[in-house]
Amino acid sequence: MTTLYITHPSSYEHVNPPGHPERTDRLRAIEAVLEDEKFQPLARVQAPDVPLETIALCHPMEYVEEVRDASPKDGWVRLDADTTMSPGTFEAAVRAVGGAVYAIDEVLGKRATNAFCALRPPGHHAETVRPMGFCIFNQAAIAARHAQRKHGVGRIAVVDFDVHHGNGTQEIFWSDPALMYCSTHEMPLYPGTGAEGERGDHDNIVNAPLRAGDGGDKFKAAMDRRILPRLKAFAPELIIISAGFDAHMRDPLANLQFTEADFGWATRAIMDVADQTAQGRVISVLEGGYDLEGLSKSVAAHVIALMRG
Repeated sequence: MTTLYITHPSSYEHVNPPGHPERTDRLRAIEAVLEDEKFQPLARVQAPDVPLETIALCHPMEYVEEVRDASPKDGWVRLDADTTMSPGTFEAAVRAVGGAVYAIDEVLGKRATNAFCALRPPGHHAETVRPMGFCIFNQAAIAARHAQRKHGVGRIAVVDFDVHHGNGTQEIFWSDPALMYCSTHEMPLYPGTGAEGERGDHDNIVNAPLRAGDGGDKFKAAMDRRILPRLKAFAPELIIISAGFDAHMRDPLANLQFTEADFGWATRAIMDVADQTAQGRVISVLEGGYDLEGLSKSVAAHVIALMRG
């Protein structure tokens, strides 16, 4: 078994307007860095299509169909202030879900050790019936529901180290005691959620907000003191990482000062918990990261950690 690397050409067909930070060059930067010889052991596969019913595990079919029907024949359609659709967006969003679901099937089927899904658009801001923050469907949350429904996994945790709080995942998980959402993020910052007091109906939400200017030391302290102990106590049978790399010091959309080494450390710390409680079962889905150098270096550190390098 090995680490799966899942992507799809449709991710390049989701084209945001000129100047938008969530752009196709993000994937090109990731593809380029993962061509290095040290990543040759990766098992590289393309994300499959999935039926709309799979997306409806978290989003009502009416919402899914509304998004599909909003697809433009040319140009762009604006779904919210910063979330747009181009003609190729719907397939890209469906394939992003398909990649995460495929990763679940392969890892739980013991055909892969773990997986990294490099697909776009990202997902963690997408709420049950609301696209926002560049996100349309919440692939991390859908993957968790798929693991519950198809594979009967009891306890599942999403750990999100994107610099922006994953309000969508929090909202979807809020009332399910079998799902835990853990997040480090900058506050105050978009989308304005993620205070420590937001704890879910079953104390299953764990937020560890950071302040502008905080670096790797504060990140590690938040993980060690707040996130990792709660994660271990929850004893997840599967961990999904919402892997956003926009807390990197080079990123233009935020003010945290992480380095790529911090993302490698966090990945290993999460994997250590997975080794204890989840038979090592981890899948990672790409979220943010908008400086191409910071993104590519951080992804490299993250994937090396997944490969146990």
